[in-house]
Amino acid sequence: MKKKLILFITICFLALWYFIIPKEEEFVLPIFTPSDLRSNLVHPSLAGKTEHTVPDFSFTDQNGNTVTEQTVNNKIYVVDFFFTSCPSICIDLTNNLKEVQSTFIDNNDVLILSHSVDPKIDDIERLKKYASINNINNEKWFLLTGPIEETIRMAQLGYFAIASVPNHGEDSLIHTENVILIDQHRKIRGIYNGTSPLEISYLIDDIKKLLYYWII
Repeated sequence: MKKKLILFITICFLALWYFIIPKEEEFVLPIFTPSDLRSNLVHPSLAGKTEHTVPDFSFTDQNGNTVTEQTVNNKIYVVDFFFTSCPSICIDLTNNLKEVQSTFIDNNDVLILSHSVDPKIDDIERLKKYASINNINNEKWFLLTGPIEETIRMAQLGYFAIASVPNHGEDSLIHTENVILIDQHRKIRGIYNGTSPLEISYLIDDIKKLLYYWII
């Protein structure tokens, strides 16, 4: 009887392990390169490439501090593109990214970088006010401004947020709902619809995978 009980407990344990405990492959996130993405996200100069690392950069944040690739060295970070006067998707982007901020508020290894695409309007003072209104933590979430050419370069050649920028009127602004997840090695690990709370929940889960399982 005792042997049968032990056998039963063993079988139950193995079943629990197999069906409930996540498999290693469930923790593995893809590493995105130009060859993996739709053509509308890849600049023609990068089409077909099978290797990609986010290039060096330098911008100014809402406190007047310089933010570079060294700021995110060995950290996980999330990137989006916005402007403070945006009446549409930027509102949803900011509100949804607050969930990322609150989830990882005590984890110094997770940061958020929001690039303004309207630097003529979004100076340091305006970004600082926007941060205050939206309860943005200045140590966790950087609102970045800089030459528009550099912002476009990063959007196109760094993060694959867009492939091209129209050259007329308000449409010349980079208007995209894409939110990009970058790992500790400056590799792109996910692209999400930042206006969707469901996709933001996927983003949060994927950040946890990078943080806690270290399967890269």
